[in-house]
Amino acid sequence: MSPETQPRYLQGLAKLREIDGHAGERVVASLADIAPDFARYLIEFPFGDIYSRPGLDLRSREIAVVAALTALGNATPQLKVHLQAALNVGVTREEIVEVLMQMAVYAGFPAALNGLTAAREVFAAADEQPMTA
Repeated sequence: MSPETQPRYLQGLAKLREIDGHAGERVVASLADIAPDFARYLIEFPFGDIYSRPGLDLRSREIAVVAALTALGNATPQLKVHLQAALNVGVTREEIVEVLMQMAVYAGFPAALNGLTAAREVFAAADEQPMTA
């Protein structure tokens, strides 16, 4: 049986789609030609194992991810994906801004400023998307 038909993979793929939609699928697809095993691990471990755990809801998980990626300060592409994911799972723009401002205390003003810049870009792109019924 191929890894792509295993329950762990299928659970992870479903969770990835629930959280990230097409953006997550694009990230995975972008790895197909260089590191297909890494793409599979990305689906199985973070989404199949961790995001699927019952201890936190998806809003809380995405708030934590946005905070962590902001604090890292070197993961802007991933931060943008997770800012959109946070919106997808019901985190408001105001809550996102508050999380990013909170990071100034623990990760410094440059990290918070970079996070706010990324959020501005994600919010603007979301505003440009046509509304679906």
